Amino acid sequence: MITLPDRLPSALDQRSAGRFVLSLLARQRWTLLTGALMGTLWMLSQAALPLLVGRTLDAGVVDRDGSALLMGCLALVALGALTALTGLMRHRLACSNWFQTALRSQQLVGHHIADHGRAVGAETTTGEVVETVATDAPRLADLFEVSARATGALVSYLTVSVLLLRMDLIVGIWVTLGMPVLAATLVLLVRPLQARQKLHRENEGKLTALGADTVAGLRVLRGIGGEHQFLERYNQRSQQVRQAGVLVAGPQAALNAAQVLLPGVFIVVLTWLGAHAALDARLSAGELVTIYGFAAFLRMPLETASEVLSTTVRARVAAHRIIAVLHRTTAAIPAPGSVLHDRESGLTLIPGLLTGLVTASPQDAVTITDRLTSPETLISEAEPRLFSGPLRGEIDPYDRHPDAAVLAALNVADATDILDALPEGLAARVQERGRAFSGGQRQRLVLARAVLADPEVLVLVDPTSAVDAHTEARVAKRLRAARTGRTTLITTASPLLLDLCDRVLFLRDGRVTAEGTHHELLRDPAYRNVVDR
Repeated sequence: MITLPDRLPSALDQRSAGRFVLSLLARQRWTLLTGALMGTLWMLSQAALPLLVGRTLDAGVVDRDGSALLMGCLALVALGALTALTGLMRHRLACSNWFQTALRSQQLVGHHIADHGRAVGAETTTGEVVETVATDAPRLADLFEVSARATGALVSYLTVSVLLLRMDLIVGIWVTLGMPVLAATLVLLVRPLQARQKLHRENEGKLTALGADTVAGLRVLRGIGGEHQFLERYNQRSQQVRQAGVLVAGPQAALNAAQVLLPGVFIVVLTWLGAHAALDARLSAGELVTIYGFAAFLRMPLETASEVLSTTVRARVAAHRIIAVLHRTTAAIPAPGSVLHDRESGLTLIPGLLTGLVTASPQDAVTITDRLTSPETLISEAEPRLFSGPLRGEIDPYDRHPDAAVLAALNVADATDILDALPEGLAARVQERGRAFSGGQRQRLVLARAVLADPEVLVLVDPTSAVDAHTEARVAKRLRAARTGRTTLITTASPLLLDLCDRVLFLRDGRVTAEGTHHELLRDPAYRNVVDR
């Protein structure tokens, strides 16, 4: 079983892609080391088979020693069992390493997005985040999965080289020098592949983002008859992805061909050298069989080396993409301790007070709330977002509160009537995006979720814009009572909410120009025009 912590940002180095990979290696060092040990034993046991067969042939068949033949056969059976056992453990540990890497990377991206909220959307599209989680994390995990076989391939290659040097100098030199030359040749083929894979990956992210945006606005598109325009845009973007994929296919095909051709040529030459050594009486019959066996075995380290190269290219691109998302996420986050003050607008939140923010431009309010994002702040957006699942899970996603607390939060949001209309109560199933509820109902359910979370700083963006005046009045009174002594900011132009705020800030042209109670600010004609409207 793989156990991962709830919070990971402090444990993984996010300063660069290389440091990120190294921190993942450190977190999984024991499973990686154990996997490398099993991979080494697995490949060494396979490399030992030709050696054991050759010696058994010389001792049992050429020298006609029956006991040596019997012991050699029993040793082959034992070696086969060892190969099976170490192969099983190697595969199990490889899967564990893959899952740990993929899940840690996905959790890290998920926690950053959850912590930083809407700051992610300023520079990162939905499709890019989806591709990072669904594609880049598994590709990075592939590198950790192949690590056990890579270690085994290196150790077995060195071991076979030493054995062949002892058997025959010419054959040994060919193996010792030939494989590094093959690896260097494959590296030259990998270089052009990396840049093209990066371009292909970027186009995939843009296509996914376009698809997500289209699906999100499908109802509106149908209403205005815009499906054909978006379909044309999607087709164009899809063709760009196809063209980028074709550019990747050339170097990838050359690399795949080289992975078959070059090892094949290497093994043919090795076999030819071994045959001539036997004809010159430099090798016995058993040693010739051993060399043939080594020639067949060496295909595995060669193929593993090729796989490591291609996997490393994909993993490097994936790591850079993951770090790029994390850096764009953290770039919009203020430094610790600045959460209660925004220098650009002059907005200051006094701890423990209910503060109202009034602005003639809703976008100014959104911009400021983006800058207030921090781990201590919860922002409840104006557009209600619900997912499919039980209603209780929508209000209490982490199942940390008793039913009484959930019902109390629903009461604060004046949403108990929604619950009463559902025969199954809190166990009722919410449809995708909460489409079975009205806009006002979704807004109240999201408000209940924010109230139940009880954060240090709660920011509500137009929390009652979709409800009637009577409901709004009840929500205002209950919200004030529920957040007494807690820091709360409400961006709204509703007099019912503003009248119950401890202080109100008036924003003009992105700056706070007036401060006071709602009644005091009504003397300002500009403020009065906004709230009267």
